[in-house]
Amino acid sequence: MKKRKKIAAFAAGAAVLAAAGVYLGVSYYYSSHFFPKTVLNGLNCAGLSVEQVKDKIQSQILGYTLTLEERGGQTEQLTGDQLGLKYVDDKKVEALMEEQNPFAWPLYMVKQNNKEVAANISYSAETVTQLLDTLQCFSPELVTAPEDAKITDNGTAFEITPEVEGNTLKREETESAVKEAIDTGKTTLNFEEAGLYEAPAVRADDETLNNQVNQMNTLTAANITYDFVDQQFVVNRDVLKDWLVQDGEGNYTLDETKAAAWVRHMAYETDTFGLAHTFKTSLGPTIELKGGGDYGWVINKDKTTAALLEAVRAGTQGAMEPVYLYSANDRSKNDIGGTYVEICISQQKMWCYKDGQLVVETPVVTGSHATGYDTPAGSVWAIDGKKSDYDFTLYTAHVMFWLPFNDQVGIHDSDWRSEYGGNIYLTNGSHGCINTPYDAAEKIFNTVGIGDPVIVYYSLDDVVGPQPTQKNTQDTSIAN
Repeated sequence: MKKRKKIAAFAAGAAVLAAAGVYLGVSYYYSSHFFPKTVLNGLNCAGLSVEQVKDKIQSQILGYTLTLEERGGQTEQLTGDQLGLKYVDDKKVEALMEEQNPFAWPLYMVKQNNKEVAANISYSAETVTQLLDTLQCFSPELVTAPEDAKITDNGTAFEITPEVEGNTLKREETESAVKEAIDTGKTTLNFEEAGLYEAPAVRADDETLNNQVNQMNTLTAANITYDFVDQQFVVNRDVLKDWLVQDGEGNYTLDETKAAAWVRHMAYETDTFGLAHTFKTSLGPTIELKGGGDYGWVINKDKTTAALLEAVRAGTQGAMEPVYLYSANDRSKNDIGGTYVEICISQQKMWCYKDGQLVVETPVVTGSHATGYDTPAGSVWAIDGKKSDYDFTLYTAHVMFWLPFNDQVGIHDSDWRSEYGGNIYLTNGSHGCINTPYDAAEKIFNTVGIGDPVIVYYSLDDVVGPQPTQKNTQDTSIAN
């Protein structure tokens, strides 16, 4: 029995010694190898030596992929192999090994041992630059620049064309972001989220832009017509677009100088005051009266411009009349109209029309040719005044009907005469006035008014004829 007990004790001791030997042996092994279930930076490092772990880290680095997520759903990749990534031994793996207690290995047979260590890597910055140059996102033919939202004309109104985002990357910022992603071990880099795209400076919701388009549409909304019977001048959107200008604060206004120029052009095309006139005579033929009279239309350009600008700003729709300095009877190019007095000196005749109907046809006596008091002829003049029971101030002469039309030259009755027409005017004419029989003078006086035209021509062949060499004064032909 004693012998068997000694054998059992010896066996137990041997077993303990064997177990102790195994424990110490395994402990010794884990003094240079990582415990089971050791994971370092996601790598299974169980039972690996420091050098083996470093080799695995290098392999991991070379297998690194950075996915670049681009606008429009496109992706591109940079690999560790392309980048030439290298593990830089900073002894951190050795430090982890030194922290490991090799005698605690039995605990880690079942316990997870996760470790993290910053892997110090190196790569060439120049290589990154070169690789970026090869990416499609930097290919000029595939890159669209951003565009600001802007005001455009669709033909009927101004509108805002939205901005274009484009896909132009900020080169320097993108390169820095890629390097940072590599340095920190990121596997994806979203360019949009990182704010790496060039952006439009002005977007469609920009308050200033919306105010401007509203101003432009408001200032071009008017549609105004100046109707001159046989021609029209229209201020509409097409015209007003050219008048838009911006002030120092970017607000749109109307260029008043352009509006004034437009009115000047309209006046140039339609003013008739003192200009030549085509006239169909009572004798039949049509003659060309020279310029120089004082009858016709004259637009007051300053007041017309001011009224036009006010109407445009109010968005006026419809017809407007110019403001006139002088007016005539008809707004068409033939402004004489149907109510006028016609005098032919060579025929010593005068006609008066009312609304195109002949009211008076009468012989007259005009200015004396022999004494140089010829009645001015060849133009159209406007009746300047209308006086009844009138006394001339410089001479003893009284008339019942006085219609001056050219300074002191006018139409009046002349009861001192008993004969009219013929060649009386050549030697015994007036001082320039149109001496008229009483009844005819009365009818004419009651037919025409101030501003109505008086057409005076010498003959059909010579509308101007002899002009006065003596200054006309108030008529004193009573002496004749």
